[in-house]
Amino acid sequence: MKVLLIGSGGREHALAWKLAQSPRLTRLYAAPGNPGIGEEATLVALDTDDHAAVLSFCRSEAIDFIVVGPEAPLVAGLADTLRDAGLAVFGPSAAAAQLEGSKGFTKDICAKYSIPTGAYRRFTAVEPAKAYIREQGAPIVIKADGLAAGKGVTVAMTLEEALAAVDSCFDGAFGAAGAEVVVEAYLDGEEASFFCLCDGTHALALASAQDHKRVGDGDTGPNTGGMGAYSPAPVMTPEIVERTMTEIIAPTIRGMAESGHPFSGVLFAGLMITRNGPELIEYNVRFGDPETQVLMMRLKSDLLPLLYAAATGTLGLMSAEWHDDAALTVVMASKGYPGSYAKNTPIAALPHPDADTKIFHAGTALKDGQLVATGGRVLNVTATGDTVGAAKAKAYAALAKVEWDNGFSRSDIGWQAVAREKA
Repeated sequence: MKVLLIGSGGREHALAWKLAQSPRLTRLYAAPGNPGIGEEATLVALDTDDHAAVLSFCRSEAIDFIVVGPEAPLVAGLADTLRDAGLAVFGPSAAAAQLEGSKGFTKDICAKYSIPTGAYRRFTAVEPAKAYIREQGAPIVIKADGLAAGKGVTVAMTLEEALAAVDSCFDGAFGAAGAEVVVEAYLDGEEASFFCLCDGTHALALASAQDHKRVGDGDTGPNTGGMGAYSPAPVMTPEIVERTMTEIIAPTIRGMAESGHPFSGVLFAGLMITRNGPELIEYNVRFGDPETQVLMMRLKSDLLPLLYAAATGTLGLMSAEWHDDAALTVVMASKGYPGSYAKNTPIAALPHPDADTKIFHAGTALKDGQLVATGGRVLNVTATGDTVGAAKAKAYAALAKVEWDNGFSRSDIGWQAVAREKA
């Protein structure tokens, strides 16, 4: 099977690495890819915003299957263009991708289908939003409605912080994404990420993970796209997984189908495990980053037929097997991230991977033969182990061998799971 993978980040490197292991794969292309992905796939200099160009490439190379990694092309309708041309595509339609593209849309689905989530209101003007916030008090959560690269959410612990977040959204800090704001109740509990594949009718539970959004140790500082993750998340017990599938995933799939937007692809549920059970914080319509890196290290099954089944309506026939080992990834980011940072700083050396460790490239490029950092989040140093603590020790040992002067990382990824293991 000839496969085209769309994307260039750490998530796509992890997907490429796993897809390349499939005996069903005959050729893997990636557009635009990165140097790490280039070790697994043939890189193609395609402008993925140009849907006609992507379709032309698929036709000229007789591509059998397209896997769309990031959310932006999905929200922009790339899957629709390719699917309308008769191609098999992993990823939802633009209409179904509203589950990530509009937080208000998702909240409305939750309200209509009684999916547990925080109470909310939607606003398109500053003063009504501020009046509602003053009425509700803090802590409270402020979200830019649209895509904001994981940075459009403020968990405000004070009234002043909440009001400032509203101003920030409407003043254009997140561009068009902040033209509408969702204000919702603060949920108290432990966060977890849960992934399942969907084919419009069926859902197949995959695995759980826990992300670390704050930039600093001890979960301090501003939110980021994610500074590290581990899998599985201990808080996602079999009972909580079953409740998540029954109370959150199943009604979402039913609701999307009834709304005329059947969901096909991967549903990434950001959950808060409260004293009442799992509640939905938000949906993403693509694999998480950096959660994909730990999921792919743990997945025992062949990834390619699983994704193809989701794309072709045959997911009900599939199952997924997982390694018992835990996996943990540490993000190495450019100094200054998530604020401004220098680009094209040289990465002098990376350690060689082994059976338990792998470095996934996120924001890298080759300049005159030199590996350089081009993004905020640059490398994902990933390892497996019998426990989260063991995986953490291996990951940080590998990280210590990375020679990159402008890089930094958190030192406490996995702290909640490690604390549980020591208890």
